[in-house]
Amino acid sequence: MKKILVADKLAAAGIQYLQDQTDIAIHIETGLDEDGLCRIIGDYDALLIRSDTQVTPAVLHSAINLKLIGRAGIGVDNVDIPLATELGIIVMNTPDANATTTAELAIAHLLSLSRHLPAADRSVRAGQWERAKLVGTEVAHKTLAILGFGTIGRIVAQRGFGLRMHVIAYDPFVAPEIFTELGVEPVSLDELLRRADYLTLHCPLIAKTQHIIGSQQLALMKKEAMVINCARGGLIDEAALYEALSTGRLAGAALDVYEVEPPTDSPLLGLSNIVFTPHLGASTAEAQEAVSVEIARQAVTFLRTGEAVNALNLPRLSAEELKKSHEFMNLATILGKVLVGLTDQPLHKIEVATFGRAAEVAVRPISIAALVGVLSGQVSSAVNRVNAENLAKRQGIGLVESMTLESRDYISLIKITGFCRDQTLSLSGALLGGRQPRLVCINHFDIEVVPEGTLIITRHDDRPGVISAISAVLGNANINISRMQVSTADDRLEAMAVISISTPINPAILQQLAELPPVLSVTQICL
Repeated sequence: MKKILVADKLAAAGIQYLQDQTDIAIHIETGLDEDGLCRIIGDYDALLIRSDTQVTPAVLHSAINLKLIGRAGIGVDNVDIPLATELGIIVMNTPDANATTTAELAIAHLLSLSRHLPAADRSVRAGQWERAKLVGTEVAHKTLAILGFGTIGRIVAQRGFGLRMHVIAYDPFVAPEIFTELGVEPVSLDELLRRADYLTLHCPLIAKTQHIIGSQQLALMKKEAMVINCARGGLIDEAALYEALSTGRLAGAALDVYEVEPPTDSPLLGLSNIVFTPHLGASTAEAQEAVSVEIARQAVTFLRTGEAVNALNLPRLSAEELKKSHEFMNLATILGKVLVGLTDQPLHKIEVATFGRAAEVAVRPISIAALVGVLSGQVSSAVNRVNAENLAKRQGIGLVESMTLESRDYISLIKITGFCRDQTLSLSGALLGGRQPRLVCINHFDIEVVPEGTLIITRHDDRPGVISAISAVLGNANINISRMQVSTADDRLEAMAVISISTPINPAILQQLAELPPVLSVTQICL
């Protein structure tokens, strides 16, 4: 009989679900410190926690029978995931269980802003009756602009339709078919900002989205517009938001998350046209019950069938499987990262083809590794070879696989093709000596590149002086070029350069390269 230790408080419904499983034994013991947990964890197959229990290296090394750590909620900062992975222990969470709750809070903030509810409450409590001062705005027929169209963003869209709002959204990593299916108009980021009456944020906080709403973006918005952030602190530049709100450049805002929590010293606290809540996105009785039941179900499913729903890491591979596929999977992940870096539209299909010795191992681990490369850093969930396929399906990305034992120019070759609405991009990679990854083709440009570090990829007119002009921009910026490969197309009208540089360049330098007259496109990819 499999044994589960519940080390943090779960909702009664989650506990009841576990107790109803006749082939699972559960033990509930909360409030354990590291020593206490170390003493008993060796007897259990699964550990269910929330945020209080710290799963440290000492705990993991004591967990000689542990196969699963389940976190009821999203954050797993209290778990040493790298060590758990090394020890072959699955770590999973419940990323969507509180989606409805967070979406409803965003809608609550929208209505609160439109009708001045906090100010109205304060007015009545103060013995005032300021009806004329508190005239609000109807939300019906207004434009609800959603930045980030994952699970929560899609629920917000449904609620918006219920309020008879016009819903638009921006998410460069969601296929057009998803928007069409849900009846939401996809737009560019600039158009989203210009048209928004209410802008609500529902994207992950990653390098690309840090301060995605700053002074430049706020300047595009209507003066009557309002901004809502129930996603992650750091998506909005709070200094820029303060400037916009205090000068009347923006009508109002509502925040549930902050760059620093709690925001005790924020100048935003002195403004009257902003509403605050203390990170309440998941704080409802229903959400607490949902995460408890969901993690209980996921744990039982894993212990019975091995299916790792919402896993954040990988199960341990056998030595034989790892030896056969590891280098090919690594190459596929690299190709996936380069592919998504070169595309400027949402992908709706990826084809993965293996040739020669690459076709002698199973294609599925290679194609899943390619999806890991495509999705890493583009979605809010941690991406790995366990969850990549499900995440791709949610983003509307299909997967096609093929393998051919016949070699093509190289003993082992992997080709990945990405399909967008009106753009197709193909990359090929090979293993030199069976271990050294190389990028050997980008569309019709044959080019041998060591895919590591930071790459600058340009497409430019094939004429003298272009490479020296590019090199001059990088040299003037004190950027060292470690490698450079140049390839020309068959028609000799265009060329491509792949430049390995010592350190990533800032957007201003990238813009200088893009403005060189012969340069048709330039992309920076950090591997």
